[in-house]
Amino acid sequence: MTFKSSFLFCARSAVIIFFAVALTLTACGTVVQPEGGPSSSPLPSPSSASATPTPSPTPSGAYRPADSTGKAENVPLPVLPEAAKANTKEGLEAFARYWFQALSYGYETGDMTALKQVTGPNCVFCNGLQEAVGLAWADGKWIVGGQIETPVIEGKFTSGAESQQATIQVIHRSVAIHQPGGSLYQEPTKGSNRASQMVAKFGANGWTVIDLGLIR
Repeated sequence: MTFKSSFLFCARSAVIIFFAVALTLTACGTVVQPEGGPSSSPLPSPSSASATPTPSPTPSGAYRPADSTGKAENVPLPVLPEAAKANTKEGLEAFARYWFQALSYGYETGDMTALKQVTGPNCVFCNGLQEAVGLAWADGKWIVGGQIETPVIEGKFTSGAESQQATIQVIHRSVAIHQPGGSLYQEPTKGSNRASQMVAKFGANGWTVIDLGLIR
């Protein structure tokens, strides 16, 4: 089995939840290990934890979360904040928060366009997440839950470095996949509260995620 086919097998066998995919990919050897050693403990609370959430455009109708009767409606599309356009520690942290908001939007809507625009093509973990969400939404299915929060983000910014790292606490709500008619496609997955590490690069078009992994 080639690396690519092995990876796709791992991504498909995960339970369509962010850290379930992460744990599966751990066995495939794609986890990022941060400098200073891995840790599964909650992140410390840096000043960035209380940052103002990214503003979202006002939808034309009232937001309605998904349930067993149908898909979510009028989900606010995340907007990249001005702070996330700066090549600074604060910019990196704002960008990381936005990236996970775009991922959360993808879980709720099946639309990964915003996420793809700020994700490099060689981020194996990211590609696995996008494919997993796509499979969850295929053939008329939809996701209930799956929203993501990032209460703590700590950037490690080195001026002049080619890439930068950010450590993120990611809280992911449970995921239930429903199929046409409303019945469950499979047993719902449990929510998670884990730490992840992102590697991002700043270029002419701003920040791009080039690697992502679970901190163990």
